Amino acid sequence: MTSHRSRRRLLVAAALLAAVGSAFAQTRLKWGHVYEASEPFHKWSAWAAEEIRKRSNGKYQIDVYPASQLGRDNDLTQGLTIGAVDIILSGSSFAAKTFPRIGVTYYPYTFRDANHLLAYAKSDLYRELADGYASKTGNHIVSTAYYGVRHTSSNRAFAHCAEMKGLKIRVPDVPAYLAMPRTCGANTAPIAFAEVYLALQNGTVDAQENPLTTIEAKKFYEVQKHIVLTGHIVDHVNTVISGQLWNRLNDAERKMFVDVAQEASAKATADIVAREKELVAVFKQRGLNVVDVNTAEFRDAVLKSVPFEQFGYQKGDWERIQALK
Repeated sequence: MTSHRSRRRLLVAAALLAAVGSAFAQTRLKWGHVYEASEPFHKWSAWAAEEIRKRSNGKYQIDVYPASQLGRDNDLTQGLTIGAVDIILSGSSFAAKTFPRIGVTYYPYTFRDANHLLAYAKSDLYRELADGYASKTGNHIVSTAYYGVRHTSSNRAFAHCAEMKGLKIRVPDVPAYLAMPRTCGANTAPIAFAEVYLALQNGTVDAQENPLTTIEAKKFYEVQKHIVLTGHIVDHVNTVISGQLWNRLNDAERKMFVDVAQEASAKATADIVAREKELVAVFKQRGLNVVDVNTAEFRDAVLKSVPFEQFGYQKGDWERIQALK
């Protein structure tokens, strides 16, 4: 009897030790981004977090924080360095603040369409620029998703570059984003992303620029009368892993994180491409005036007045992108 009780106690103790060991072995991580929970970027980030948990047999538990819960883009980028966040979604425009060359992808009218962007994401130049960013920051860009073509929503219609003169437009405080509106004479305002709807509603600004999917997700169409298809930037979002986390991962874990991130980016890209194709008709049905423009006119104005070197970009990098098929 005593032997049986002792055996039971040993089994219970072993189970408790195993549970404690498992708890200690689990690593909890934070994944932050600025996108709404309804958007594909959050949906597939949450999928990736769960996939990493499964593929690591529970070793990595990732909590995903949407809608700027861990801060805005600049905060998230800084958070990677100080260990406040482990994984983020962020555009190369923010990476360019520490490694300017990578920002060439945001020079207006660099990419022709989503396929051109995806060709770049598989190119030697992409790897070269991502490695350059890693050498400067220690953080690693592990995948890239298509974000959409940036267009302009406005309460004042325009069809030509010169007609933007004096337009009050919200633009992120990133040099490349500012290039087209400022070239055309608009007055830019760097209002925080979370505050754009209210700024449009109360007339602080007349306009903003974002992909059609973002205009839908953030409901900007409720407080705007026109959508002008300026198509000035084919945008993208990177998945970035902090150097601190990257250095703790072994080779197999690094591959697993990269594989999952790339799968998630491909899924988000497919969702966005599909929805983007539907939205011009959707916005017209909602009563908005959708304006087509001659994008070559806008592109030529920017190329004439905005040198690449002004932003720390290299024209040779831009030319390599233009040559991609």
